[in-house]
Amino acid sequence: MNKTHLIATCLALTLPLTLVGCGEEPNQNTVQPSMTSSTEKSTATAPVAKKVAHVMEIHGDTRVDDYYWMRDDARKDPEMLGHLAAENVYTKATMGHTEDFQAALFKEMTGRIEKDESSVPYQQRGYWYYRSFAGDQEYPIYARRKGTMEADEEIFLDANKLAEGHEFFSLGGYKMSTNNKILAYSSDALSRRLYNIEFKDLATGKMLADKLVGTSGQVIWANDNTTVFYIRKNVETLLGYKVYRHKLGTSQDDDVLVYEETDKTFYTYLGKTRDESVIYIFHDHTIKTGASIIDADKPDSDFTLFHAIEDNHEYSFAKLGDDFYVLTNWQAKNFRLMKVGADKTADKSAWVDVIAPRDDVYLSDFMIFNGHLVLREKEKGQIRLRVIDNATGAAQNLKFDDPVFSASFSVNPETDSTKLRVSYSSLTTPNSIFEYDLTDGSRVLLKQDKVLGDFNPADYASERIFVTARDGAKVPVSLVYRKDKFTKDGTNPIYQYAYGSYGATMEPRFSGSRLSLLDRGFVFALAHIRGSQMLGRGWYEDGKLYNKINTFTDFIDVTKSLTDQGYGAKDKIFAVGGSAGGLLMGAVINMAPELYRGVAAHVPFVDVVTTMLDASIPLTTNEYDEWGNPNEKGYYDYMKSYSPYDNISKQAYPNMLVTTGLHDSQVQYFEPMKWVAKLRDYKTDDNLLVFDVNMEAGHGGASGRYKRYKNLALEYVFFFDLLGIKE
Repeated sequence: MNKTHLIATCLALTLPLTLVGCGEEPNQNTVQPSMTSSTEKSTATAPVAKKVAHVMEIHGDTRVDDYYWMRDDARKDPEMLGHLAAENVYTKATMGHTEDFQAALFKEMTGRIEKDESSVPYQQRGYWYYRSFAGDQEYPIYARRKGTMEADEEIFLDANKLAEGHEFFSLGGYKMSTNNKILAYSSDALSRRLYNIEFKDLATGKMLADKLVGTSGQVIWANDNTTVFYIRKNVETLLGYKVYRHKLGTSQDDDVLVYEETDKTFYTYLGKTRDESVIYIFHDHTIKTGASIIDADKPDSDFTLFHAIEDNHEYSFAKLGDDFYVLTNWQAKNFRLMKVGADKTADKSAWVDVIAPRDDVYLSDFMIFNGHLVLREKEKGQIRLRVIDNATGAAQNLKFDDPVFSASFSVNPETDSTKLRVSYSSLTTPNSIFEYDLTDGSRVLLKQDKVLGDFNPADYASERIFVTARDGAKVPVSLVYRKDKFTKDGTNPIYQYAYGSYGATMEPRFSGSRLSLLDRGFVFALAHIRGSQMLGRGWYEDGKLYNKINTFTDFIDVTKSLTDQGYGAKDKIFAVGGSAGGLLMGAVINMAPELYRGVAAHVPFVDVVTTMLDASIPLTTNEYDEWGNPNEKGYYDYMKSYSPYDNISKQAYPNMLVTTGLHDSQVQYFEPMKWVAKLRDYKTDDNLLVFDVNMEAGHGGASGRYKRYKNLALEYVFFFDLLGIKE
């Protein structure tokens, strides 16, 4: 079991070439106006929102929000909906002359995708499971074969059929009963992350009468094949906080509440150990975790704490035989691995080291097999997978090809195996599944995503550099570019992306759609700024709470260094971030707007102070240890000093594309809506500001395999158009 941070959607996007007019070189210290006739081709007028003063007072400080009226939790207010519709009309009119280019780019990006594609099958309880796509279908088909892959195919779930009639559809997941006979799956057709759980008898193909509504989407089977555990959500805050036990054949009204989380700063998740002997409720707080467990053979028993929940203590675990292996930060900032008997988990003095704490190595994950232990470590930002023989203690590092890459554990459901499946990718290598032999380290490539067309990885190069931030910190940056389009002379456009919150590390992975940027001369820069755990736990702590501003200044310092080193032109820098990365965009353009030609902020978390003061908004109280609690004056003052919405000023801003979904449950639509309205009122430039609102989607944008590329095509073309790139 590994700790799960609820991480907002992170968008890895791409960009174009650049064109500077003949004659005098533009001033490289100011934001340049659009260098195409975009604004000339549209006579549309940007919507102007009405102002209604809403006064907010706390700690002796007064803030006035003229656009607070835009919030409507029911999402039915005609004036609010009318304004969003007007924004969409303006966006369409402003970008209308690029629609053919958008369509062509959409075709270009989706044309690289292998239409008829299947995942690598994995074996569990005597069946081989896999999912597949066919043709233009937006959603996968899930199937299995008994015994061997030569057996008859059994399609047990077709997400395309489930999605019929819905503008949005999300499959939360599925679980088979332990006897392989009953399927439980969850789905959401409203994009609010409120999932319904349903059940299917796989022998008859008929649906059971049982239906569980208002859930988190997780469902865990007990070993009796008739009992499941699930989490109900608060429909207002959307926090999953009540764990119920359901018996097949009974009404949801009769389900038994087995756990209720009363502390609103915790997230609640469910899980089951790989040996299927223990069911757990995971209690996840920003700086402390815990778990309550039961014997999966005794579903009617009471949950008991694995270990007491303690401040600043985070742990997760896996089970092998009669022992638990515990990944913990107890007296180990970068985590250590310990081992304890199943009957002594509550006594930390009984825990013994398997991997002792190390100051310079971050232990991020592990996987235990009957014969081997596999560690996922990071040192100086570089991933390492280390295999240790349980009997002899002999260790070896698994081999990888690229200098900058991402590697993580793939699907490995069974402990009785000498094979390890690894998901591997780099900025130049498509997503791959390798199977390693744990005894000798040899490997077999099981699958690599096909990139259709004339893609040749040898045409591209990647680098890892370190940028010195203003306080002396060394910030890693992963770069990729097309060799024949790049010259290190300060002329290329740069697409700079980052996230920088929750300890989430954006690894350098391949993106087929990104080729549309690289092939047009862009350098893609992934800035591993503070707030992630790229350089270990301390890197995260240096980018949260009272250190949050380091996240923003790191991004700015990376921008300056990239141009100083000749990776790109000072007037051709484009910045992109989503969710908490949208907060990053908002802070950066307030602090250094002159650096960026264009910015895309997707579902941006920009009204930090107001949101964090409102416990009724989803995901607020859980995150006090990430951002601070503004009910305390110190945090309020610090948060207000960088909150993008509160710090808009009368100045020039870059060209901007802002996106949101009306049904977003993580960053409510009214945050970017208000932000755009206030920016329109304050900004002193004539640069573009367009706001694209998906009236059907939530935080993750459009659902489906292909639809999301329409949004990406809009973003890319928005940037391309600013540079005069027409195709």
